Amino acid sequence: MMLFYGLITGILFGFFLQKARVLRYDKQLGALRLVDMTIVKFMLSSVLVGMVGIYFLHDAGFIELSVKATSLGGNIIGGLLFGIGWGLLGYCPGTQAGALGEGRWDALWGILGMLCAGALFAEAYPFLKETVLQWGAFGKITLPGLLGINHWIIIPLFIIICTVLFLWLERKGL
Repeated sequence: MMLFYGLITGILFGFFLQKARVLRYDKQLGALRLVDMTIVKFMLSSVLVGMVGIYFLHDAGFIELSVKATSLGGNIIGGLLFGIGWGLLGYCPGTQAGALGEGRWDALWGILGMLCAGALFAEAYPFLKETVLQWGAFGKITLPGLLGINHWIIIPLFIIICTVLFLWLERKGL
């Protein structure tokens, strides 16, 4: 049943990606050039909905949180690779799959690149685990845990901050 829920969620997310037109090259380029914040607003909205949903389901006892360990080395190198791939292809990982679904075959290069990079990562993992992934290793941390406060104090603050950011971006025409 969990796989079914994942499939339905993925289909819905892909539908919303397509409806928001964030699969389009011009939107991707606009985000990279910081002149069109449609993708930023879409992803922040997704993060907010996910954050509320996950913590609601966790508090209701339906799910358990599985927080991954924080590694600055892994995040920095992964972020650089992500950014280089996005800049070269004009697609981020989620939009590559959606663009391929719309019939843009150039997105296949990114998907093949991700598969190759995943295989390389799996092969290099024993080495990376002892080196890069130890750089700035903070363990399993969350912002509420770090601050020592309830997550329902942080969540409304994030919602307010993002709402103000969205309104400011709209006023600027971004």
